[in-house]
Amino acid sequence: METSIRTTLADDGTVTVTVFGEIDFSNSDEVAQGLHDAVTDWSPPLLLVDLADAAFIDSTGLGALIEGYRTATAHGVDFRVINPSDTFRRVLTVTGLSDFFGLVDAGSAADRDSDRSQATGA
Repeated sequence: METSIRTTLADDGTVTVTVFGEIDFSNSDEVAQGLHDAVTDWSPPLLLVDLADAAFIDSTGLGALIEGYRTATAHGVDFRVINPSDTFRRVLTVTGLSDFFGLVDAGSAADRDSDRSQATGA
């Protein structure tokens, strides 16, 4: 089975977990575990979840993101969702998770740094 996530570590310690395809019952455990491992393996100051290559999310996928957020905040790691499609943005907004996840559009590291003052749901 092909993995639905890729994890990368930036020079500044930021970890990005990129999700591919659908986030649903078939892979939500993998996504949640990937987010957990990114936090516990690398202790980053910031965990980014990149949804640019994600096509669909269901309630179990949202649960995986929430679980990742909980793991991150329990370890003092900032958690952000970036690059959502318009559809994802609507889902996250309707469910109230947009602000909770500190949702920002992708940008430069300087843009991410300037957005650190946003609410992170804590």
